[in-house]
This record gives sequence, structure tokens and C-alpha cells, in this order.
Amino acid sequence: MRLILGSQSPRRKEILSFFAIPFVQIPSAFDENTVPFRGNPAEYAQELSLKKAQELAPLFSNDVILTADTVVYFQNNIYNKPRDKTEAFEMLKTLSGQWHQVFTAVTVLKKDLCLSGFEETKILFHPLTDEQIRLYHQSCEFLDKAGGYAIQQAGSIPIARIEGCYYNVMGLPLNTTRELLLKAGIDLWKHLNPF
Repeated sequence: MRLILGSQSPRRKEILSFFAIPFVQIPSAFDENTVPFRGNPAEYAQELSLKKAQELAPLFSNDVILTADTVVYFQNNIYNKPRDKTEAFEMLKTLSGQWHQVFTAVTVLKKDLCLSGFEETKILFHPLTDEQIRLYHQSCEFLDKAGGYAIQQAGSIPIARIEGCYYNVMGLPLNTTRELLLKAGIDLWKHLNPF
């Protein structure tokens, strides 16, 4: 029985690699644009994460599938990955000086067992000038990230404050992932990397 990380995200791969557990990274081909946002960001992220896992399930029926989806939520709107630099600029302009929420849903699928959960992190941005946003997008990858920004490394420069799980914003909340994998028979405590 293998662990399948159903994601193309290098951040999720990095987080899972904190543990000495072998896994195979295979992105799901599910089209996220087919799921409409119905007003609840946690439910929306969970539906996306579940659909990704279900798309992979027929290919890996004897394995444990782990998928996740991250969304940025502000004033009743969802901010997914920006389509282009212009949309990414508008996202940061909108979030400038504001608190917003980041939801990451996690799904673990193992044969007939389907587990799901999510975490919420609150983020406060510094007020950002147009020049700062342009400099940010010249220096940091943003097109593959919900909300058009990253929390890791220099990507965190717009962030004034964070309340909640850092790894949730990065794309894979450790606590929720640990709890769900444990219910599927994988104990991350037993896969800690030795010194």
C-alpha cells in the first residue's frame, strides 16, 4: 500500500517530505473550475479536495490518496490562483492592509474510507503600494498560488500578522493531515526523520 500525494504543488511535496514516509506525487487531473463557490469557503475547499481524490481513486484503488486544496477568502469572495499578472496585482491591491482568511481542506481516501478536514488561518497584510506589489511579482512566484502570494521565504514580506497554522497557508496543514492519515493507518509520529 502506497501513499499517493495527489497534487502537483512543490510546497505540499516539501511539507510531506518532512517525514520519512515514502510517497508518490501524482497530480489530479480534476478541473477545479467545474465547482461553483456557494458562499462557504471551507465547504468549497473540501469539495475541491474530495473531487481531486475521487478522480485519482480508480487508478490507485489499493493505495492511500492524500489531496488538498487551498483558497483565500475575503469579503465573501474566493481568490484562487490568478489567471495572469494583472489579476494577481488586483488581488494584492484588494488584500492590502486587510485581514483575510486562508482555508486548506485535506482529503484522505483509502478504498471505502473517505476522510476530510480543513484548517483556517487569518492573515493581515501590510498596506501595499503599487510599486511594492510590482516588485513582489518581479521577485516571487505567484501564478500557482491562491491569492497570488506565498507565505514562505521572501514571499512573506506583505504579511504583518498571522493567526493559525503557517503550513495551512503553505498548502498542507500538518495537524489536520496527521489526524486524517492516522485514521487511515499511517502514524506520522512513527515517520519522524532521525537526526
